[in-house]
Amino acid sequence: MNQSEVIARLNEHKPAFLDLLGGTVVNIDQEQRICVFEFTVPLDYCHSGNIVQGGFVTAMLDAAMAHAVFGLDPTVTRLSSLEISTRFEDATQGLQPLTVTGRIRKLTHSIAFLDADIHTSAGSLTATAHSVAKVSRKA
Repeated sequence: MNQSEVIARLNEHKPAFLDLLGGTVVNIDQEQRICVFEFTVPLDYCHSGNIVQGGFVTAMLDAAMAHAVFGLDPTVTRLSSLEISTRFEDATQGLQPLTVTGRIRKLTHSIAFLDADIHTSAGSLTATAHSVAKVSRKA
């Protein structure tokens, strides 16, 4: 499967909540082991005006990390988070394009070590995450 086909497959099968947050996979890079999403979060998922609620920030980071695994290893059938740590560097604002990049740091047969970050269109870092996940594979 080529890169465009993988991106189309990931977007076709992504969870519906990612559409609510305005999320779309825009890149997958097998050499760098990354998946890139673009999000534009509507005000419905913000507080204090246009600040994206922290749980949704974590959900965007988690989605990018998981999609990196699903997009780069077709034998993976399920990924279950064992631990996620989110660090909020600045307010993540809704109604603006956000780039969320998920990376595979290490992938074994049963465990994935992942990280992700969110940048604004101006390049400012707003949040990062690190995750450890249990990997389930095709028999």
